[in-house]
This record gives sequence, structure tokens and C-alpha cells, in this order.
Amino acid sequence: MAEYKHGEMNIETQEKTFAGFVNIVIYTAAGIIVLLLFMAAVNG
Repeated sequence: MAEYKHGEMNIETQEKTFAGFVNIVIYTAAGIIVLLLFMAAVNG
């Protein structure tokens, strides 16, 4: 087993995955807010 050296691991894939997750959360939250505003305007 190789010696562990802090900061040498390639984390590009993990960073891309996390960025995608954050984007999905942001768009989903925005969509829910828009849907709630639309429902409030229609029922208002």
C-alpha cells in the first residue's frame, strides 16, 4: 500500500459531482418557490 500524502489525491470528479448536486438543489428550490408563488396567485 502506498504512503498517504495529504493533498495529492485527484478530486476533480468529486468536485464536479458536488457542483452538479448544488446546481440541482438550487434549481429545485427555485422551482418550488415559483410553484408556491403561482399557487398563491391563483388561489388568492
